[in-house]
Amino acid sequence: MKIIFWGSPEFAVPFLEALLRKGFSVPLVVTQPDKIKGRGKKVSPTPVKEFALEHGLQVETPDRLRGNKEFLKKIKELEPEFYVVVAYGKFLPSEFLQVPVKAPINVHASLLPRYRGAAPMQWAIMNGERETGITIMIMNEKMDEGDILLQERVPIRFDDYIFDLEERLIRVGADLLIKSLIDFSSGRIEPVPQKGEPFHAPLIKKEDGKIDWEKDAVFIYNKVRALARWPVAFSFLRGIRISIHKAIPVRNINQGKPGEIIKIAKEELLVQTGDGVLSLIEIQRSGKKRLHVKDFLAGARLKVGDFFEN
Repeated sequence: MKIIFWGSPEFAVPFLEALLRKGFSVPLVVTQPDKIKGRGKKVSPTPVKEFALEHGLQVETPDRLRGNKEFLKKIKELEPEFYVVVAYGKFLPSEFLQVPVKAPINVHASLLPRYRGAAPMQWAIMNGERETGITIMIMNEKMDEGDILLQERVPIRFDDYIFDLEERLIRVGADLLIKSLIDFSSGRIEPVPQKGEPFHAPLIKKEDGKIDWEKDAVFIYNKVRALARWPVAFSFLRGIRISIHKAIPVRNINQGKPGEIIKIAKEELLVQTGDGVLSLIEIQRSGKKRLHVKDFLAGARLKVGDFFEN
């Protein structure tokens, strides 16, 4: 079975690895172009590109797809039976979708039609969902609206951060992808239309990380968990940006105004929210290292009654 793999971030790597481990032929990997990152302006390839090159796979990083006749010709010459697309990062134009002999397959980290879009895991956590899942579908020209091959549900625990959920979805998704390819090729499964009310999960923006202390403690805690990879939930204290990497909600305390520090102890920093209190666990001052609250407090001159800004 000949497959062209399209993917870019770390999340996509285990799916490519699973294809190789199961003996599928992957004559080409397509990923996003290298990007300049960090203060040192270092040019960095995508995690998928790094993995592919380490395993001797051919890699292409086209700047654009629409109107790219030369790249389209190269893809057609490979005569793939399938595409497997996992968080590639760009829409595939119709002329590319028509190339695979059997189908362009997409792996999506939600139970479609819920959470169509670029950030399904983050929005599921932020919205306090108790479950999500993996959907393997046939791609069409619309965003995440293709017919479904297989789905599997995955619980979201109350203490799951984005990293924890990603790890479980990857384990489930890699096996589900292999099963989908084999069963669809052999005719054991047929694609079925999506059913239910769609719910969208747009791209996360940097400003989505800003904390509104008028919201309740669990709402803010969900944001901290969901955005722990990027952009990280943040607020401002005395005009300085403070990133909150870990926190715990305390629901049975209400004794201050939203954003107010109501308790400081050796290893405890409690902030009042609109309902309940958030206990900050790991914090990072702008331009400084990420610290446990104990170490943060040792170097910070805070007092009860100080406010995080809304």
